[in-house]
Amino acid sequence: MKPLKVLILTNDQVLLTQIEEVSTDLGEPDCKLIEPFLLLEDGCLTPWMVDITQQNIFMIHSDKILTIVEPNSKLVEKYKDLVK
Repeated sequence: MKPLKVLILTNDQVLLTQIEEVSTDLGEPDCKLIEPFLLLEDGCLTPWMVDITQQNIFMIHSDKILTIVEPNSKLVEKYKDLVK
């Protein structure tokens, strides 16, 4: 499993996701999000963009990420249970 991180995006969404930096051409998305989940205010996790696509790998520009932090152990366990 890739490193698991909490991302706060510029649109105020909070994601719990595996993330990988990717080398790309200038202007192309440079972060691969693997099985991202949206962290809701009540602490629940829901698959990101589940109403739009069945895809579970997304490419985004790093400039859409405000900050990246380590998730606490409770979130890590929830995530692992969901991606089994």
